[in-house]
Amino acid sequence: MKQAPQVAAIHDLSGYGRCSMTVVLPVLSAMGNRCSTLLTAYLSAHTAYPPSPRAQFLDLTGRMEPTWTHWKELGARFDAIYSGFLGSVQQIDLLRTFLHTFRRADTLVLVDPVMGDHGKPYATYTPEMCQRMGLLAAEADLITPNLTEAALLLEEPYSAAPSGKEATRRWLERLSRDGTRSVVITGVSLAPGQVGAGCLDRETGAVSFAQAPEIPGHFPGTGDLFASVLLGELLRGKILEHASARAVDFVERCAAHTLDLGTPLLDGVEFEGLLGELMA
Repeated sequence: MKQAPQVAAIHDLSGYGRCSMTVVLPVLSAMGNRCSTLLTAYLSAHTAYPPSPRAQFLDLTGRMEPTWTHWKELGARFDAIYSGFLGSVQQIDLLRTFLHTFRRADTLVLVDPVMGDHGKPYATYTPEMCQRMGLLAAEADLITPNLTEAALLLEEPYSAAPSGKEATRRWLERLSRDGTRSVVITGVSLAPGQVGAGCLDRETGAVSFAQAPEIPGHFPGTGDLFASVLLGELLRGKILEHASARAVDFVERCAAHTLDLGTPLLDGVEFEGLLGELMA
């Protein structure tokens, strides 16, 4: 029997609410992968919830390198390395060191450059952090920015974000660094009431788009859900166009399912009941 692909998942962990590691682990596991988790921080609840003086945050920067040093001692090898939100310049630099330590010729490196949304960088993201994230993204085989993050990586104003196929194609080509890495931009809308992604596959140079009905509401964790399904499909040997379309469709189905159930949107999308669809 073929061994399950090994994934190093480098994310924060929220105790309450669906995002980051609480999405990444079940999705990639359901898709037949074994995950090793390198935690960047522990939060009592994700940051989309209202601020509270009782909110807990544990910075795990100091435990990252000792953790992977132990992994190296154990002979860890990874088919994919997948990073999400990173909380400081030091963490970004540590991840670059991690890549140099564990990357093999056949290791797929996916960097989700989590820096902002809705046209603005997150409050914790300084210009220096955005610049460092650009350096990390330059080492990736695949990046998955939303439109805000794509603008930050390209040092463009968000007002210049593309809205049609040709303009999006130009941004994809610029982000691909002359075709040396694959790119998926999320949050791309090609028609009213539709939203999805545009992608450029470095293997073929092909640009493709996937769209689904836009579900009203803001759902924390959908970026993590998208990137996890995308990676799971790629590790099955699917081409980027197929993987992106599958991820767009699954996120839309989970968002619609959440509205049908009437659960609080802040809790994130109700994906658990649909995980069986990813096992095929």
